[in-house]
Amino acid sequence: MPKTTRRFPFVQVDVFTSRPLAGNALAVFTDARGLSDAEMQAIARETNLCETTFVVPREASTERERGHRVRIFTTQEELPFAGHPTLGTATVLRGEGAAELVELDLNVGKIPVRFATGADGLVFGEMQQRDPEFGPRHSREDVARVAGLQADEIADDVPIQTVSTGLPFTIVPVRALATMRRLHLDLTVASQYLERSGGKFFYFVSRETEDKAARLHARMIFYNGEDPATGSAAGCAAAWMVAHGVAQPEESALIEQGIEIQRPSRIVVRAARNGDRIVTVRVGGNSVEVIRGELFL
Repeated sequence: MPKTTRRFPFVQVDVFTSRPLAGNALAVFTDARGLSDAEMQAIARETNLCETTFVVPREASTERERGHRVRIFTTQEELPFAGHPTLGTATVLRGEGAAELVELDLNVGKIPVRFATGADGLVFGEMQQRDPEFGPRHSREDVARVAGLQADEIADDVPIQTVSTGLPFTIVPVRALATMRRLHLDLTVASQYLERSGGKFFYFVSRETEDKAARLHARMIFYNGEDPATGSAAGCAAAWMVAHGVAQPEESALIEQGIEIQRPSRIVVRAARNGDRIVTVRVGGNSVEVIRGELFL
């Protein structure tokens, strides 16, 4: 190996699961100093995961004040915020220690992740996302046409609505689990609609679930395939559920996702209400380490 080769250690974790080879995989580069933006993007394409994160260590005093600097990349772009990269990266930074709080300095701002060990001995991490911004509501006919559905396959007792806790998702309430299982999205048509209407991605949810303990069954299909777990969208869904009476304020609700692609994920969400505002959106789950290695450049 040439002496000029640069070595970058990484850890791969499966997020929103307590068992390996399930949930949403994430590569975390624990020291990305010296990598350019273009190199980070190229490495994210190389890992070919839904997201890859890059930790940029700074002076200890800066990290105590502002948190660990972390950047999040999909195979095509840098994101200001994403849920499973936040939880997974915080879990890696927590390490084997007993830290109860890890704060990340993301492009969207500081995001705290709190950890606790449950009665089952598993470590559970919970991030607090930004307070939600509720965007436009959408007609069933318009979204059905874009999503390849019939209008009556979309529920009419709760709205289709764009919500953001750092990344805007258009939440589409589908009536039946059977419809969710056969979703097929034309990404070009969907992207054009989302660009016009202010969303980044669709998040399809159904109140019919496979696990009776789950409140929602979810799918998120985007340019890199299907996402096994979408923590940022789950936060938006938590706010949406409380706003529209699907869940009560501070009620802990389980979202199941990734089942159709054999990567089952379990995302636990809750949100509070302060008057007419939805606040304190929290998204949590388990993570498990599966790979350690180095990348050479």
